[in-house]
Amino acid sequence: MTPPSSDHKRPHTPSSFRFSSLNLVWFLVVPSTVFFLVSTLGPHRPSISPLSSLLQVSFSNNSLQGSSIFNGSSIDSSFQLEAETDYFVSNMPLPDAIIEKHTIQHDMSKNNESEPVVIVTSKIVKKNSKLERNEANLARARSSIKQAALVRNLTSTHQDPDYVPHGPIYRNANAFHRSYLEMEKMFKIYVYKEGEPPIFHNGPCRSIYSSEGRFIHELEKGNFYTTEDPDEALVYFLPFSVVMLVQYLYEPETSNTDAIGRTVVDYIDVISGKYPYWNRSLGADHFMLSCHDWGPRTSSYVPHLFHKSIRVLCNANTSEGFNPSKDASFPEINLLTGEVEGLLGGPSPSHRSILAFFAGRLHGYIRYLLLNEWKDKRDPDVQVFDQLPKGVSYMSKLKNSRFCLCPSGYEVASPRIVEAIYAECVPVLISDNYVPAFSDVLNWKSFSIQIAVKDIPNIKKILMGVSQRQYLRMQRRVKQVQRHFVVNATPKRYDVFHMINHSIWLRRLNIHVRDFHQS
Repeated sequence: MTPPSSDHKRPHTPSSFRFSSLNLVWFLVVPSTVFFLVSTLGPHRPSISPLSSLLQVSFSNNSLQGSSIFNGSSIDSSFQLEAETDYFVSNMPLPDAIIEKHTIQHDMSKNNESEPVVIVTSKIVKKNSKLERNEANLARARSSIKQAALVRNLTSTHQDPDYVPHGPIYRNANAFHRSYLEMEKMFKIYVYKEGEPPIFHNGPCRSIYSSEGRFIHELEKGNFYTTEDPDEALVYFLPFSVVMLVQYLYEPETSNTDAIGRTVVDYIDVISGKYPYWNRSLGADHFMLSCHDWGPRTSSYVPHLFHKSIRVLCNANTSEGFNPSKDASFPEINLLTGEVEGLLGGPSPSHRSILAFFAGRLHGYIRYLLLNEWKDKRDPDVQVFDQLPKGVSYMSKLKNSRFCLCPSGYEVASPRIVEAIYAECVPVLISDNYVPAFSDVLNWKSFSIQIAVKDIPNIKKILMGVSQRQYLRMQRRVKQVQRHFVVNATPKRYDVFHMINHSIWLRRLNIHVRDFHQS
Protein backbone atom coordinates (compact mmCIF):
# COMPACT_ATOMS: atom_id res chain seq x y z
CA MET A 1 0.00 0.00 0.00
CA THR A 2 1.44 3.38 -1.05
CA PRO A 3 1.16 6.16 1.52
CA PRO A 4 -1.00 9.01 0.19
CA SER A 5 0.72 12.28 -0.74
CA SER A 6 -0.49 15.80 -1.53
CA ASP A 7 0.11 15.46 -5.29
CA HIS A 8 -1.64 12.15 -5.61
CA LYS A 9 -5.40 12.21 -5.85
CA ARG A 10 -7.34 8.99 -5.50
CA PRO A 11 -10.71 8.48 -7.17
CA HIS A 12 -13.64 9.50 -5.06
CA THR A 13 -15.00 6.60 -3.04
CA PRO A 14 -17.85 6.46 -0.65
CA SER A 15 -16.71 7.01 2.96
CA SER A 16 -18.13 3.66 4.07
CA PHE A 17 -16.07 1.82 1.49
CA ARG A 18 -13.01 3.85 2.40
CA PHE A 19 -13.27 2.89 6.07
CA SER A 20 -13.91 -0.75 5.25
CA SER A 21 -10.72 -0.74 3.16
CA LEU A 22 -8.78 0.66 6.09
CA ASN A 23 -10.25 -1.98 8.33
CA LEU A 24 -9.14 -4.62 5.85
CA VAL A 25 -5.58 -3.25 6.00
CA TRP A 26 -5.60 -3.39 9.78
CA PHE A 27 -6.93 -6.94 9.87
CA LEU A 28 -4.54 -8.30 7.22
CA VAL A 29 -1.26 -6.35 7.32
CA VAL A 30 -0.80 -5.49 10.99
CA PRO A 31 -1.63 -8.92 12.48
CA SER A 32 0.69 -10.57 9.95
CA THR A 33 3.52 -8.24 10.90
CA VAL A 34 2.93 -8.68 14.61
CA PHE A 35 2.79 -12.47 14.20
CA PHE A 36 6.15 -12.39 12.40
CA LEU A 37 7.76 -10.35 15.15
CA VAL A 38 6.30 -12.40 17.96
CA SER A 39 7.30 -15.68 16.38
CA THR A 40 10.77 -14.31 15.75
CA LEU A 41 11.35 -12.66 19.10
CA GLY A 42 9.36 -15.02 21.27
CA PRO A 43 11.04 -17.22 23.87
CA HIS A 44 12.65 -20.38 22.63
CA ARG A 45 13.63 -23.46 24.55
CA PRO A 46 17.36 -23.51 25.38
CA SER A 47 19.03 -26.31 23.50
CA ILE A 48 22.27 -28.09 22.95
CA SER A 49 23.45 -28.89 19.50
CA PRO A 50 25.83 -31.81 19.95
CA LEU A 51 28.72 -32.02 17.56
CA SER A 52 30.51 -35.09 16.29
CA SER A 53 32.44 -36.65 19.13
CA LEU A 54 36.09 -35.86 19.62
CA LEU A 55 36.23 -38.83 21.93
CA GLN A 56 35.00 -42.24 20.88
CA VAL A 57 36.29 -44.94 23.18
CA SER A 58 34.99 -48.35 24.05
CA PHE A 59 36.23 -51.30 26.01
CA SER A 60 36.28 -54.94 25.12
CA ASN A 61 37.95 -57.81 26.90
CA ASN A 62 39.31 -55.40 29.46
CA SER A 63 41.50 -53.53 26.99
CA LEU A 64 41.21 -50.02 25.68
CA GLN A 65 39.90 -49.77 22.16
CA GLY A 66 38.11 -47.28 19.99
CA SER A 67 38.90 -44.10 18.15
CA SER A 68 39.90 -40.69 19.33
CA ILE A 69 41.06 -37.47 17.81
CA PHE A 70 44.34 -38.17 19.57
CA ASN A 71 45.12 -41.19 17.45
CA GLY A 72 43.71 -39.64 14.30
CA SER A 73 41.11 -42.32 13.68
CA SER A 74 38.14 -40.03 14.17
CA ILE A 75 39.19 -37.77 11.32
CA ASP A 76 36.56 -38.46 8.71
CA SER A 77 33.92 -36.74 6.65
CA SER A 78 31.36 -37.08 9.43
CA PHE A 79 33.36 -34.76 11.66
CA GLN A 80 31.96 -31.40 10.59
CA LEU A 81 33.56 -28.25 12.00
CA GLU A 82 32.79 -24.67 11.08
CA ALA A 83 35.60 -22.47 12.31
CA GLU A 84 35.23 -19.34 10.18
CA THR A 85 35.59 -16.10 12.09
CA ASP A 86 32.10 -14.91 11.24
CA TYR A 87 30.33 -18.27 11.47
CA PHE A 88 28.15 -17.36 14.40
CA VAL A 89 27.41 -13.94 12.88
CA SER A 90 26.49 -14.94 9.36
CA ASN A 91 24.51 -17.94 10.54
CA MET A 92 22.89 -16.19 13.49
CA PRO A 93 19.22 -17.12 13.93
CA LEU A 94 16.80 -14.23 14.28
CA PRO A 95 16.22 -14.85 18.01
CA ASP A 96 19.93 -14.15 18.55
CA ALA A 97 19.73 -10.76 16.83
CA ILE A 98 18.26 -7.47 17.90
CA ILE A 99 15.13 -6.60 15.98
CA GLU A 100 14.65 -2.85 15.75
CA LYS A 101 11.05 -1.89 15.06
CA HIS A 102 10.29 1.31 13.17
CA THR A 103 6.81 2.77 13.09
CA ILE A 104 6.12 5.26 10.32
CA GLN A 105 3.15 7.57 10.72
CA HIS A 106 2.00 9.85 7.96
CA ASP A 107 -0.20 12.84 8.48
CA MET A 108 -3.18 12.24 6.25
CA SER A 109 -5.20 15.26 7.33
CA LYS A 110 -4.53 16.95 4.01
CA ASN A 111 -6.35 14.10 2.36
CA ASN A 112 -9.23 14.31 4.77
CA GLU A 113 -8.04 11.10 6.44
CA SER A 114 -8.95 10.88 10.11
CA GLU A 115 -6.58 7.92 10.84
CA PRO A 116 -2.87 7.48 10.03
CA VAL A 117 -1.55 4.55 8.10
CA VAL A 118 0.94 2.62 10.25
CA ILE A 119 3.69 0.60 8.64
CA VAL A 120 5.90 -1.59 10.85
CA THR A 121 9.30 -2.50 9.47
CA SER A 122 12.15 -4.42 11.04
CA LYS A 123 15.89 -4.15 10.89
CA ILE A 124 18.23 -6.90 12.01
CA VAL A 125 21.25 -5.72 13.98
CA LYS A 126 23.90 -8.40 14.44
CA LYS A 127 25.04 -8.87 18.00
CA ASN A 128 27.53 -11.38 19.39
CA SER A 129 26.98 -12.48 22.97
CA LYS A 130 29.83 -13.84 25.08
CA LEU A 131 28.41 -17.32 24.63
CA GLU A 132 28.46 -16.96 20.85
CA ARG A 133 32.03 -15.68 20.94
CA ASN A 134 32.99 -18.60 23.16
CA GLU A 135 31.39 -21.08 20.79
CA ALA A 136 33.13 -19.48 17.80
CA ASN A 137 36.48 -19.76 19.59
CA LEU A 138 35.76 -23.37 20.51
CA ALA A 139 34.96 -24.13 16.86
CA ARG A 140 38.32 -22.71 15.84
CA ALA A 141 40.05 -24.75 18.56
CA ARG A 142 38.33 -27.93 17.38
CA SER A 143 39.46 -27.26 13.83
CA SER A 144 43.01 -26.61 15.00
CA ILE A 145 43.13 -29.87 16.99
CA LYS A 146 41.62 -31.77 14.09
CA GLN A 147 44.36 -30.52 11.79
CA ALA A 148 47.04 -31.34 14.37
CA ALA A 149 45.72 -34.91 14.59
CA LEU A 150 46.58 -35.45 10.94
CA VAL A 151 50.26 -35.29 11.89
CA ARG A 152 51.28 -38.83 12.78
CA ASN A 153 54.74 -37.99 14.15
CA LEU A 154 55.61 -39.44 17.54
CA THR A 155 56.86 -35.99 18.56
CA SER A 156 54.76 -32.84 18.64
CA THR A 157 55.64 -30.20 16.06
CA HIS A 158 54.67 -27.36 18.40
CA GLN A 159 57.22 -25.37 20.35
CA ASP A 160 57.08 -25.44 24.15
CA PRO A 161 59.68 -24.18 26.66
CA ASP A 162 58.68 -26.72 29.34
CA TYR A 163 57.82 -29.99 27.66
CA VAL A 164 57.17 -31.29 24.17
CA PRO A 165 54.96 -34.42 24.22
CA HIS A 166 56.62 -37.27 22.39
CA GLY A 167 56.72 -41.01 22.08
CA PRO A 168 54.19 -43.85 22.02
CA ILE A 169 52.76 -43.05 25.47
CA TYR A 170 50.42 -40.68 23.59
CA ARG A 171 47.64 -41.67 21.25
CA ASN A 172 48.65 -38.63 19.17
CA ALA A 173 51.34 -36.39 20.65
CA ASN A 174 50.76 -33.53 18.23
CA ALA A 175 46.99 -33.40 18.74
CA PHE A 176 47.37 -33.57 22.53
CA HIS A 177 49.92 -30.76 22.53
CA ARG A 178 47.78 -28.56 20.30
CA SER A 179 44.76 -29.22 22.52
CA TYR A 180 46.72 -28.48 25.69
CA LEU A 181 47.97 -25.17 24.31
CA GLU A 182 44.46 -24.20 23.22
CA MET A 183 43.21 -25.03 26.73
CA GLU A 184 45.80 -22.77 28.31
CA LYS A 185 44.63 -19.90 26.11
CA MET A 186 40.88 -20.36 26.38
CA PHE A 187 39.69 -22.52 29.26
CA LYS A 188 37.65 -20.70 31.90
CA ILE A 189 35.83 -22.25 34.86
CA TYR A 190 33.21 -20.55 36.98
CA VAL A 191 32.97 -21.97 40.50
CA TYR A 192 29.51 -21.42 41.97
CA LYS A 193 29.78 -19.45 45.21
CA GLU A 194 26.71 -20.99 46.81
CA GLY A 195 27.16 -23.54 49.59
CA GLU A 196 29.18 -23.55 52.79
CA PRO A 197 32.06 -25.73 54.04
CA PRO A 198 32.62 -28.42 55.06
CA ILE A 199 30.35 -30.02 52.44
CA PHE A 200 30.93 -27.38 49.76
CA HIS A 201 34.17 -25.69 48.66
CA ASN A 202 36.15 -28.22 50.67
CA GLY A 203 37.58 -31.73 50.44
CA PRO A 204 40.11 -34.12 51.98
CA CYS A 205 43.76 -33.63 51.04
CA ARG A 206 45.43 -36.34 53.15
CA SER A 207 43.69 -39.61 52.41
CA ILE A 208 42.81 -42.05 49.67
CA TYR A 209 40.47 -39.31 48.40
CA SER A 210 43.19 -36.65 48.25
CA SER A 211 42.89 -36.10 44.49
CA GLU A 212 39.31 -34.91 45.04
CA GLY A 213 40.24 -32.51 47.83
CA ARG A 214 43.38 -31.19 46.13
CA PHE A 215 41.48 -30.32 42.97
CA ILE A 216 38.69 -28.54 44.86
CA HIS A 217 41.15 -26.54 46.96
CA GLU A 218 43.22 -25.58 43.91
CA LEU A 219 40.15 -24.24 42.12
CA GLU A 220 39.12 -22.35 45.25
CA LYS A 221 42.50 -20.58 45.24
CA GLY A 222 41.59 -19.16 41.83
CA ASN A 223 45.12 -19.22 40.40
CA PHE A 224 44.36 -21.39 37.37
CA TYR A 225 41.55 -21.30 34.81
CA THR A 226 38.89 -19.78 37.07
CA THR A 227 36.93 -16.62 36.29
CA GLU A 228 34.71 -14.37 38.36
CA ASP A 229 32.54 -13.60 35.32
CA PRO A 230 30.17 -16.53 34.73
CA ASP A 231 29.32 -15.23 31.26
CA GLU A 232 32.87 -15.81 30.03
CA ALA A 233 33.14 -19.32 31.51
CA LEU A 234 33.19 -22.41 29.33
CA VAL A 235 32.25 -24.75 32.17
CA TYR A 236 30.66 -24.43 35.61
CA PHE A 237 31.88 -26.35 38.65
CA LEU A 238 29.45 -27.77 41.20
CA PRO A 239 31.70 -27.49 44.29
CA PHE A 240 30.30 -30.21 46.54
CA SER A 241 32.51 -32.98 47.89
CA VAL A 242 30.96 -36.44 47.83
CA VAL A 243 33.42 -37.51 50.53
CA MET A 244 32.10 -34.75 52.79
CA LEU A 245 28.49 -35.49 51.89
CA VAL A 246 29.00 -39.08 52.99
CA GLN A 247 30.91 -38.09 56.12
CA TYR A 248 28.27 -35.65 57.38
CA LEU A 249 24.98 -36.90 55.94
CA TYR A 250 25.17 -40.67 55.55
CA GLU A 251 23.30 -42.68 58.17
CA PRO A 252 25.23 -45.98 58.57
CA GLU A 253 22.71 -47.40 61.05
CA THR A 254 19.99 -47.38 58.41
CA SER A 255 22.16 -47.22 55.27
CA ASN A 256 20.04 -44.22 54.32
CA THR A 257 21.48 -41.91 51.67
CA ASP A 258 18.38 -39.76 51.14
CA ALA A 259 19.96 -36.74 52.85
CA ILE A 260 22.85 -36.87 50.38
CA GLY A 261 20.44 -36.95 47.46
CA ARG A 262 18.31 -34.12 48.82
CA THR A 263 21.36 -31.92 49.29
CA VAL A 264 22.47 -32.38 45.67
CA VAL A 265 18.93 -31.85 44.35
CA ASP A 266 18.50 -28.70 46.46
CA TYR A 267 21.84 -27.33 45.29
CA ILE A 268 20.94 -27.77 41.62
CA ASP A 269 17.58 -26.12 42.34
CA VAL A 270 19.35 -23.13 43.89
CA ILE A 271 21.88 -22.51 41.13
CA SER A 272 19.37 -23.19 38.33
CA GLY A 273 16.95 -20.71 39.87
CA LYS A 274 19.56 -18.02 40.45
CA TYR A 275 21.57 -18.35 37.23
CA PRO A 276 20.58 -19.10 33.62
CA TYR A 277 23.47 -21.45 32.85
CA TRP A 278 22.14 -24.80 34.04
CA ASN A 279 18.81 -24.40 32.26
CA ARG A 280 20.53 -23.09 29.13
CA SER A 281 22.44 -26.32 28.57
CA LEU A 282 20.45 -28.69 30.82
CA GLY A 283 23.69 -29.10 32.76
CA ALA A 284 25.84 -30.23 29.83
CA ASP A 285 28.52 -27.58 30.45
CA HIS A 286 28.58 -28.23 34.22
CA PHE A 287 30.84 -30.68 35.98
CA MET A 288 31.13 -32.46 39.29
CA LEU A 289 34.21 -34.24 40.59
CA SER A 290 34.41 -37.20 42.97
CA CYS A 291 36.92 -39.81 44.02
CA HIS A 292 34.48 -41.54 46.37
CA ASP A 293 32.97 -44.84 45.31
CA TRP A 294 29.55 -43.22 45.63
CA GLY A 295 30.26 -40.49 43.08
CA PRO A 296 28.08 -42.11 40.37
CA ARG A 297 25.33 -42.87 42.89
CA THR A 298 25.32 -39.30 44.18
CA SER A 299 24.95 -37.90 40.67
CA SER A 300 21.98 -40.18 39.96
CA TYR A 301 19.67 -38.13 42.20
CA VAL A 302 19.57 -35.48 39.45
CA PRO A 303 18.89 -37.15 36.07
CA HIS A 304 20.48 -34.38 33.99
CA LEU A 305 23.57 -34.45 36.22
CA PHE A 306 23.90 -38.18 35.63
CA HIS A 307 23.08 -38.27 31.92
CA LYS A 308 24.19 -34.87 30.57
CA SER A 309 26.76 -33.23 32.86
CA ILE A 310 30.48 -33.91 32.82
CA ARG A 311 31.20 -36.25 35.73
CA VAL A 312 34.87 -36.45 36.67
CA LEU A 313 35.11 -39.74 38.53
CA CYS A 314 37.71 -42.06 39.99
CA ASN A 315 35.05 -44.76 39.87
CA ALA A 316 35.01 -44.79 36.07
CA ASN A 317 32.95 -47.93 35.63
CA THR A 318 31.16 -48.29 32.30
CA SER A 319 28.81 -50.89 33.78
CA GLU A 320 27.54 -48.25 36.21
CA GLY A 321 26.76 -45.58 33.63
CA PHE A 322 30.20 -44.04 33.08
CA ASN A 323 30.17 -42.60 29.55
CA PRO A 324 33.70 -41.90 28.22
CA SER A 325 32.41 -39.45 25.60
CA LYS A 326 31.08 -37.05 28.26
CA ASP A 327 32.51 -38.27 31.59
CA ALA A 328 36.18 -38.10 32.55
CA SER A 329 38.22 -40.62 34.51
CA PHE A 330 40.78 -39.24 36.92
CA PRO A 331 43.32 -41.02 39.09
CA GLU A 332 42.85 -42.10 42.68
CA ILE A 333 45.90 -40.93 44.66
CA ASN A 334 46.53 -41.89 48.27
CA LEU A 335 48.58 -39.12 49.92
CA LEU A 336 48.65 -39.85 53.63
CA THR A 337 50.85 -36.83 54.33
CA GLY A 338 49.54 -34.67 51.51
CA GLU A 339 52.96 -34.69 49.83
CA VAL A 340 54.66 -36.87 47.20
CA GLU A 341 58.18 -36.49 48.59
CA GLY A 342 59.85 -39.88 48.86
CA LEU A 343 57.22 -41.55 46.67
CA LEU A 344 58.82 -40.84 43.30
CA GLY A 345 61.53 -42.93 41.72
CA GLY A 346 63.11 -46.30 42.38
CA PRO A 347 65.99 -48.60 41.52
CA SER A 348 66.99 -49.32 37.96
CA PRO A 349 65.40 -52.37 36.27
CA SER A 350 68.50 -54.49 36.88
CA HIS A 351 68.02 -54.08 40.65
CA ARG A 352 64.37 -55.14 40.71
CA SER A 353 64.33 -58.75 41.84
CA ILE A 354 60.58 -59.33 42.21
CA LEU A 355 58.56 -60.14 39.10
CA ALA A 356 55.16 -59.02 40.47
CA PHE A 357 53.88 -57.70 43.79
CA PHE A 358 50.59 -56.95 45.53
CA ALA A 359 49.60 -56.35 49.13
CA GLY A 360 46.06 -55.50 50.20
CA ARG A 361 43.11 -56.70 52.18
CA LEU A 362 40.17 -58.65 50.82
CA HIS A 363 38.11 -55.96 49.13
CA GLY A 364 35.78 -57.12 46.37
CA TYR A 365 35.58 -60.25 44.25
CA ILE A 366 38.61 -59.51 42.03
CA ARG A 367 40.89 -59.30 45.04
CA TYR A 368 39.29 -62.46 46.39
CA LEU A 369 40.23 -64.27 43.19
CA LEU A 370 43.76 -62.85 43.27
CA LEU A 371 44.39 -63.70 46.93
CA ASN A 372 42.79 -67.09 46.62
CA GLU A 373 44.99 -67.96 43.64
CA TRP A 374 48.35 -66.54 44.73
CA LYS A 375 48.52 -65.71 48.44
CA ASP A 376 49.36 -69.17 49.69
CA LYS A 377 51.63 -70.20 46.84
CA ARG A 378 54.56 -68.34 48.36
CA ASP A 379 55.94 -67.92 44.86
CA PRO A 380 59.13 -65.79 45.02
CA ASP A 381 58.31 -64.30 41.61
CA VAL A 382 54.66 -63.39 42.22
CA GLN A 383 54.42 -62.08 45.78
CA VAL A 384 50.83 -61.53 46.89
CA PHE A 385 49.91 -60.64 50.49
CA ASP A 386 46.73 -59.73 52.31
CA GLN A 387 48.96 -58.31 55.03
CA LEU A 388 52.69 -57.68 54.87
CA PRO A 389 54.91 -59.41 57.46
CA LYS A 390 56.21 -57.18 60.24
CA GLY A 391 59.24 -55.17 59.30
CA VAL A 392 58.56 -55.38 55.56
CA SER A 393 58.16 -52.01 53.83
CA TYR A 394 55.33 -51.63 51.34
CA MET A 395 57.20 -48.93 49.40
CA SER A 396 60.34 -51.04 49.34
CA LYS A 397 58.41 -53.92 47.79
CA LEU A 398 56.95 -51.60 45.14
CA LYS A 399 60.32 -50.16 44.24
CA ASN A 400 61.94 -53.57 43.95
CA SER A 401 59.26 -55.03 41.67
CA ARG A 402 59.23 -55.07 37.89
CA PHE A 403 55.44 -55.28 37.69
CA CYS A 404 52.93 -54.03 40.27
CA LEU A 405 49.53 -55.73 40.40
CA CYS A 406 46.63 -53.25 40.53
CA PRO A 407 43.38 -55.16 41.01
CA SER A 408 40.08 -53.36 41.47
CA GLY A 409 38.44 -53.45 44.88
CA TYR A 410 34.71 -53.17 45.45
CA GLU A 411 34.84 -50.48 42.77
CA VAL A 412 37.06 -50.28 39.71
CA ALA A 413 39.48 -47.52 40.76
CA SER A 414 42.63 -48.31 42.71
CA PRO A 415 45.32 -46.00 44.15
CA ARG A 416 47.84 -48.72 43.37
CA ILE A 417 48.00 -47.62 39.74
CA VAL A 418 49.49 -44.24 40.66
CA GLU A 419 51.61 -45.83 43.40
CA ALA A 420 53.13 -48.09 40.74
CA ILE A 421 53.77 -45.16 38.39
CA TYR A 422 55.40 -43.18 41.20
CA ALA A 423 57.64 -46.17 42.01
CA GLU A 424 58.50 -46.59 38.30
CA CYS A 425 57.00 -50.08 38.40
CA VAL A 426 55.00 -51.18 35.35
CA PRO A 427 51.34 -51.26 36.45
CA VAL A 428 49.27 -54.38 35.78
CA LEU A 429 45.59 -53.45 35.59
CA ILE A 430 43.21 -56.23 36.64
CA SER A 431 39.63 -55.02 36.34
CA ASP A 432 36.36 -55.19 34.48
CA ASN A 433 34.75 -52.19 32.75
CA TYR A 434 37.37 -49.70 33.98
CA VAL A 435 38.34 -46.63 31.92
CA PRO A 436 41.88 -45.60 32.96
CA ALA A 437 42.59 -41.95 33.69
CA PHE A 438 43.40 -39.68 30.74
CA SER A 439 42.90 -42.59 28.32
CA ASP A 440 41.67 -40.20 25.62
CA VAL A 441 45.24 -38.84 25.54
CA LEU A 442 47.44 -41.62 26.90
CA ASN A 443 48.11 -44.94 25.20
CA TRP A 444 47.97 -47.16 28.27
CA LYS A 445 49.02 -50.24 26.32
CA SER A 446 52.46 -48.68 25.82
CA PHE A 447 53.32 -48.48 29.54
CA SER A 448 51.02 -50.93 31.34
CA ILE A 449 49.78 -54.51 31.16
CA GLN A 450 46.07 -55.20 31.19
CA ILE A 451 45.02 -58.63 32.40
CA ALA A 452 41.45 -59.88 32.24
CA VAL A 453 39.94 -61.13 35.48
CA LYS A 454 39.57 -64.60 33.99
CA ASP A 455 43.35 -64.71 33.44
CA ILE A 456 44.33 -64.19 37.08
CA PRO A 457 45.62 -67.80 37.31
CA ASN A 458 47.90 -67.03 34.32
CA ILE A 459 49.53 -63.88 35.73
CA LYS A 460 53.01 -65.38 35.99
CA LYS A 461 52.86 -66.91 32.53
CA ILE A 462 51.70 -63.61 30.99
CA LEU A 463 54.37 -61.51 32.72
CA MET A 464 57.15 -63.99 32.05
CA GLY A 465 56.15 -63.75 28.39
CA VAL A 466 57.14 -60.07 28.31
CA SER A 467 60.62 -59.91 26.82
CA GLN A 468 63.40 -58.01 28.58
CA ARG A 469 63.53 -55.53 25.71
CA GLN A 470 59.80 -54.91 25.87
CA TYR A 471 59.89 -54.52 29.66
CA LEU A 472 62.71 -51.97 29.50
CA ARG A 473 60.74 -49.94 26.94
CA MET A 474 57.62 -50.01 29.13
CA GLN A 475 59.55 -49.06 32.25
CA ARG A 476 61.09 -46.05 30.48
CA ARG A 477 57.62 -44.97 29.41
CA VAL A 478 56.34 -45.28 32.98
CA LYS A 479 59.05 -42.81 34.02
CA GLN A 480 58.01 -40.49 31.18
CA VAL A 481 54.26 -40.63 31.91
CA GLN A 482 54.89 -39.99 35.61
CA ARG A 483 54.79 -36.20 35.11
CA HIS A 484 51.08 -36.43 34.24
CA PHE A 485 50.22 -38.04 37.61
CA VAL A 486 52.39 -36.01 39.96
CA VAL A 487 50.70 -33.81 42.56
CA ASN A 488 52.54 -30.51 43.09
CA ALA A 489 51.98 -28.08 45.95
CA THR A 490 51.77 -25.41 43.25
CA PRO A 491 50.55 -27.03 40.03
CA LYS A 492 53.06 -27.28 37.21
CA ARG A 493 52.24 -27.54 33.54
CA TYR A 494 51.24 -31.03 32.43
CA ASP A 495 50.90 -32.35 36.00
CA VAL A 496 47.83 -34.16 37.33
CA PHE A 497 45.89 -30.96 38.10
CA HIS A 498 46.31 -29.66 34.57
CA MET A 499 45.61 -33.09 33.06
CA ILE A 500 42.29 -33.28 34.94
CA ASN A 501 41.39 -29.86 33.57
CA HIS A 502 42.40 -30.99 30.10
CA SER A 503 40.00 -33.93 30.35
CA ILE A 504 37.18 -31.51 31.24
CA TRP A 505 38.23 -29.18 28.42
CA LEU A 506 37.98 -32.04 25.92
CA ARG A 507 34.42 -32.85 27.01
CA ARG A 508 33.42 -29.19 26.68
CA LEU A 509 34.80 -29.20 23.14
CA ASN A 510 32.37 -31.98 22.40
CA ILE A 511 29.20 -29.94 22.89
CA HIS A 512 27.76 -26.81 21.34
CA VAL A 513 25.59 -24.67 23.62
CA ARG A 514 23.12 -22.26 22.09
CA ASP A 515 21.28 -19.53 23.91
CA PHE A 516 17.91 -18.47 22.51
CA HIS A 517 16.87 -15.27 24.19
CA GLN A 518 14.37 -12.48 23.72
CA SER A 519 15.93 -9.13 22.99
